[in-house]
Amino acid sequence: MTNGPNSKPHLGGSVTPPSNGDAILFSGPADRNKAPLLTVLQALLPTQGSVLEIASGTGQHVEWFASHCPQITWHPSDPAADCRASVNARVAVAQLPNVVSAIDLDVLGNWPELVAEGVCVANMLHISPPETLPALVEGVAGVLVTGGFLLVYGPFKQNGQFTSKGNAAFDESLKSRDARWGIRDVEQLIATAEEYGLGYEQTIAMPANNMSVILRRA
Repeated sequence: MTNGPNSKPHLGGSVTPPSNGDAILFSGPADRNKAPLLTVLQALLPTQGSVLEIASGTGQHVEWFASHCPQITWHPSDPAADCRASVNARVAVAQLPNVVSAIDLDVLGNWPELVAEGVCVANMLHISPPETLPALVEGVAGVLVTGGFLLVYGPFKQNGQFTSKGNAAFDESLKSRDARWGIRDVEQLIATAEEYGLGYEQTIAMPANNMSVILRRA
């Protein structure tokens, strides 16, 4: 879907196409933020269960998470065929038995028949139209078990204000590419999630003026 909720760039920066003819893609931002994100995730993960990753992009995140959290079955997803191919190629090379094949999931479309203890999504909301937010939390509410978590990572405004000059400039750049894009208010995320039974738990400050927002299914 052109300029849809999971259109590239998925992970807050440019995605480099493969130079050696294989399917694996690379994102610099994904490489930089995978370790801080893992730290947040490790505090949320159960001793066993399944986690759905939305907008998996290059697959760098799920490869990193799965290699460090073998007790979890990871379900990567992306609507873009090249990204799903990249995820699957990475998983094959890394020989990760706890990652299933990437599924075709468009947040604004039909969601899979899946039950998960957690859902994570990184750097998607600001490169998607406003209707993606309610579609995301509604879909997640239908997937999560009671007590399951949703981790949303990316740049956000607080009380309608940008948290840095860099984020304000980034927002201008996003809107110049697509008027529907832009950095969302964290309060809007929390309020919308609560409408679908996902209660707010905490917000964690992340590197480069990003946030991790933790929500949980009541």
